[in-house]
Amino acid sequence: MKKILAVVILALYAACTLAGDFDDGYAAYDKQNYGVALAKFKLAAAHGNADAQYFLGIMYSSGEGVAENNAEAVRWYKLAAEKGNPFAQFNLGLKYEGGQGVAQDNAAAVRWYKLAAAQGIVHAQYNLAVMYYNGKGVAQNYVEALRWNKLAAAQGDANAQYFLAAMYERGQGVVQDQVEAAAWYKLAAAQGDAGAQHNLGAMYYEGKGVLQDNIRAHMWWNLASVEGDAFSVKNRNMVASKMTPQQIAEAQKLARECQARNFKNCD
Repeated sequence: MKKILAVVILALYAACTLAGDFDDGYAAYDKQNYGVALAKFKLAAAHGNADAQYFLGIMYSSGEGVAENNAEAVRWYKLAAEKGNPFAQFNLGLKYEGGQGVAQDNAAAVRWYKLAAAQGIVHAQYNLAVMYYNGKGVAQNYVEALRWNKLAAAQGDANAQYFLAAMYERGQGVVQDQVEAAAWYKLAAAQGDAGAQHNLGAMYYEGKGVLQDNIRAHMWWNLASVEGDAFSVKNRNMVASKMTPQQIAEAQKLARECQARNFKNCD
């Protein structure tokens, strides 16, 4: 009984020490004291701390406190990812997709994205949707692309909201639905996504999924133009040629108000 108790106490002591090394490393990392962070993370990582292994992957990947080394980053990410760390799984997927520190392998990227996406990592869900949409590392499947896009979009990812809107607009993986497309474009546009603002302007101009409205079309194309969207500049000028001076003034007023509200509650 005493021997068992001694083992338990030793295990608890090791766990406290391990947690202390990681916490000290994180505190140092947060203060950009990368030398101390690296040393502390290595101590914790050597005892199997997945969070420390993940941070070592970040540091080697970005060259923080150590020479940039993607191969070493991949090594640490793998150790953490195999223990179920979702952020390491996502970053490892990125490394495989980009061929950084490891041979380029889209199938491996998909495998790691899936694990991270299943744990709710929004960027993994979006990247997985893109992989299914383009048939990279997996058979092309619009239904799966739509499913993962929905999950990412529901978490507020503007890229996924735009992508989901486009799939509804085109009827890819789902019955074509212009009303649903407009609704998702509006959400992405409210986050400042110029592509969504452009496409929303087009939907107002064409009356797709929304009531036809040249003033709203001008407003959204004007806003997207400020973000540098060249097509929106052209389309704004085109619709302006079909509007009265009073309508143009109203559209410009709405655009200014929308911009002042940081694109929120503009539609």
